[in-house]
Order: sequence, then structure tokens, then C-alpha cells
Amino acid sequence: MAKLLSYESQNITLIDSNKESLTYADSHLDIKVLKGDATSISVLREAKVESSDLVIGVTSSETTNITLCLLAKQMGCKKTIARISNIEFIDNKELINFSEMGIDELISPEELAATEIQLLLNKSAFFDTYEFEEGALIMVGVVLPKGAPFIGKTVKDAAHIFPELHFMPIAMQRIGTQYTLMPRGDTVFKENDQVYFVTDRKGVDELYKLTGKKKEEIKNVMILGGSKVGYNAARDLCSKKFNVKLIEKNKERAFDISDSLPNALVINGDGRNVELLEEESLESMDAFIAVTGNSETNIMSCLMARSKNIKKTIALVENMDYYQLSQSIGVDTLINKKLLAANNIFRYIRRGEVVALTRLNNLNAEILEFEVKETSRVNGKFIREIEFPRSAIIGGIVRDGVGNIALGDFRIQEGDRVVVCCLPDSISKIERLFI
Repeated sequence: MAKLLSYESQNITLIDSNKESLTYADSHLDIKVLKGDATSISVLREAKVESSDLVIGVTSSETTNITLCLLAKQMGCKKTIARISNIEFIDNKELINFSEMGIDELISPEELAATEIQLLLNKSAFFDTYEFEEGALIMVGVVLPKGAPFIGKTVKDAAHIFPELHFMPIAMQRIGTQYTLMPRGDTVFKENDQVYFVTDRKGVDELYKLTGKKKEEIKNVMILGGSKVGYNAARDLCSKKFNVKLIEKNKERAFDISDSLPNALVINGDGRNVELLEEESLESMDAFIAVTGNSETNIMSCLMARSKNIKKTIALVENMDYYQLSQSIGVDTLINKKLLAANNIFRYIRRGEVVALTRLNNLNAEILEFEVKETSRVNGKFIREIEFPRSAIIGGIVRDGVGNIALGDFRIQEGDRVVVCCLPDSISKIERLFI
């Protein structure tokens, strides 16, 4: 988390009781480090918590995180965020007013990962997806196959294939390169381009047609690993009437999950055993999700599932280096809990009215959702009138709960939710437009 935040040019103080962790952070990151107990008032005073804009408690101990936030708020910190594992806290936000206690936001990386898995299965042809305003606008990522109808065509030409525009390409990366391109009207789509689109509800089906992808129905799902992520994902999928088969190595854990999730078939066994997976009808599955505590196990088991022509494979990885190689590894989608949590946290350090934020998988770009205020410089202006940097693009606008793919003749007004994709060098300029 500190590493990701350090890229944002923030003044960061990292508190940890582990000397080795601090030594690494001190030598690799431009941050201040303090050794000690995060719930120690003297340590917090040394960290100058009273003048901090944000305190984030992300230790493995839920109790420590909550205690830290309560102390920090009492000492004068402006905002606090606590990582929790007990999702009952999140489910009962209306019953328990955590903000009055001193905790402004609760995040559960495991719950975020489970939600991400469900979204990915709902839009199975896409390797990445994110919803704004409950699906009024949807961001999807797709690799253009050889047979896609608009290979060799410009963005402008592709838009004319359908008379009504319901999608907007916002970022792309060419195979074999590490550069993020911001598509313009004359940008040509090429085979194997990794392209991100923003679309409304109508545009999803259009994108299936335009990209040559099939809308595969996902019904039978196998989950490897009964971790918190695996359990939460199985619970959510069962509630959506998916047929879920979960494999857990630990016998006691397997029985506990079986008791809690009567609609899931829980198998006690080692998911690394190929024979076991075959015995459990791996080939009949529509999706395979590997969420054990070992990144390598997750990747290798997903590759094995891919060899059985499974429609969708998702692997949980802890190693950020693996995450950066998502498309070349051969797994449909890699998810990382730290990055999902960071996306959730970043909106608190942005200027302007940022209401949502996500980073694009494997691309050096961010998607920000801003709420237009009366004082915002974009308020009342047509999009063509706004001095937008070349490294940023408006993907769409949500007005009164309705998603719009907005072009130059669209006038922005107070209350609009504007979805912007931009490279890091233009973020500060974009933020100033919405203050």
C-alpha cells in the first residue's frame, strides 16, 4: 500500500513493528518509517498523526486497525480508513454509525475481490470490468481477436458501424509494447490490441459484436481454495444461482464452509492434484477460479484449466510482478487484493469530488469518476470547450442515473458524474478542473 501511495507524491509515514519490512521500505521508497506499535499514542505523536490528512490501518489484525483509527481521529486526523475481515461490519453500516466512532471508511480486500470475481463472470468475454453508478456506465477490457470486424479500421470508422454510439475506447496497449495509448478518431485498431471501452447498458451487446467475442453463459463454477476470498465468492455466486463446486485442502475448513454454504458442493482435497480435478468434472466447468494463498499454485492451476478449454479462468495473485504480466501469462484475469483495496482508498487522496477510481489492468492509466460541483471549471461548458490534456479522455457521463457516451457537443452541468481516463502526468490538471 505504501509503495502504491508513494507514486502519488504524498508525504507518507509507515508504521510497522517488523524491522525487516521497514528496512525494505526505507531503502526502496521515498517515505518516512517508524518502528513501533501503531496503537501506541507516543508512536502516533511521533508520526504527527494530529496533522495528518489520512490514516490507513491495513495490518492483518482487524482490532489493531480499528483501534488505530479511533485513536487517530481523537488526536486530530481528518480521515481514517480501517481494513477489516469481518464483513458484518460493512453489512451493518446503517445499524452502527462507524463515522461517529471515528472510522470514515471500512474496506475488506477479500470482499472486494469476491465482488470483482462476480463482475468478471457476468461479463465473461472481457478480461477486466468495472461498473460506475450501479452499471449506468461500464468499463470493460478486451483483447481484439483476429476476426474482429473493425481490425484495420480507425476509431471513427468503428463508431459508424452502429448508428447510435453506445461505447467509447478510452485506452489501449499494443502487443509487445508497454506504452498506453489514448485512442483518438484516427487511431487504428490492430489484432491483439488490449483495448478498454466505456459503455452504457445498451453498448455491452454492441461490443460483443464489434470485438467478435461471444457472450458465453457461465453457470458451472469451480473454486480452488476456501480462503476468505473463496468463501465470499462462493457465497455471492450461490446467491446468484450459479452451480458452485469448491475444493479446500484443510478438512476442518472444508466442513465449516459446507455447513455455511449448503448450496455449494464442497470437496476436501488438494486442488493441485490433476486427477482430483478431473474426477470432479473440471472439463464440464464454465469457469475456474483459483484463490489459494499461493500465487504460483493459482496461476498453474488456471493454466491447466485453460488446457481443458474452460471458458473463463481467474487467479488471485499476491505478487505485483505477476499482475503486471497478466496478458502474457495466459490466464484470462489476474486479481490482486492490494490493488483492489488501493483503488478504493485512492479516491480519498484525490483532489476534486472523486467518487470512484480504478486502475487499468497492466496499463499505466487510471479511470476517475468526478462529481461536478457548482464551482467546478467544467460546469456549464461543452466538452469541446474544455482544455483537456492529450493524455486524458472523457469516457462518459452519468446524469440522473442514466449513462451517456458524451461527445464534443455535450454540455456538462452541476451534479453530473464524469468518468475520465488519464495517464499519471495529467491527473493533477484533471483534478483542478473539478475542484
